[in-house]
Amino acid sequence: MPAPHNPFKHALSQGHLQLGCWLGLADPYIAEISAGAGFDWLLIDGEHAPNDLRSITAQLQVIAGRDAHAVVRPPIGEAWVIKQLLDAGAQSLLIPMVESGAQAQDLVDAVTYPPHGIRGVGSALARASDFSAIGDYLTTARQEICLLAQVENQKSINALDDILAVDGLDGVFIGPSDLAADMGFIGQPGQAEVKTAVLDATKRIVAAGKAAGILTLDKDLQQACRKLGATFIATEIDVTLFARSMRTASAAAKSLI
Repeated sequence: MPAPHNPFKHALSQGHLQLGCWLGLADPYIAEISAGAGFDWLLIDGEHAPNDLRSITAQLQVIAGRDAHAVVRPPIGEAWVIKQLLDAGAQSLLIPMVESGAQAQDLVDAVTYPPHGIRGVGSALARASDFSAIGDYLTTARQEICLLAQVENQKSINALDDILAVDGLDGVFIGPSDLAADMGFIGQPGQAEVKTAVLDATKRIVAAGKAAGILTLDKDLQQACRKLGATFIATEIDVTLFARSMRTASAAAKSLI
């Protein structure tokens, strides 16, 4: 029996648009509700949300029962972190702050078993292999792993061509907020210069034959990236969505009195 099919990876390879939502509330209940909402993919955030390996695993478990696909962002692209997330059952990873082709190659190595990579062989203990029930996991796992690099500063943008040249990288995701800060516009990802940089990077990613992605609540930027060929776009964040709805509800309640 081979490793489970990764519908997200294969949709991107066919150029099919995948719409997603960021999960930062770090709770399986929220993840389960979100997984049934109709999004194609959900990003479990380990970089800027209070997640650890156990909370990420719990969210992977509940999302697996729905149609949405889980993508996990670790806090850093270290091989030991990647190894743990893959063993926990993550099949799609978004790695933050990728700044060179060499770093991107290290990430490819980290998700690949020897002799072609450095991923540790511990699948007998792992949820990824259904605890050894998937007999062919070791020989088939790599083809179902989706590896995405996040470029989010000027150094990353300058190295984009080198990053895109790395074989085994499925896509590149642009982080507008960090890019804006690095360009001198902290807290202002809507600045014209930032949008120009985002759109230019999107063109280059698509032209290189990689999947291009972004998280933005700016509907105009969502549309512009899509027109350029971006195929994985996150349009909402559970934290801001909940906070916004709660504040609206509170204001509505107060208006009654």
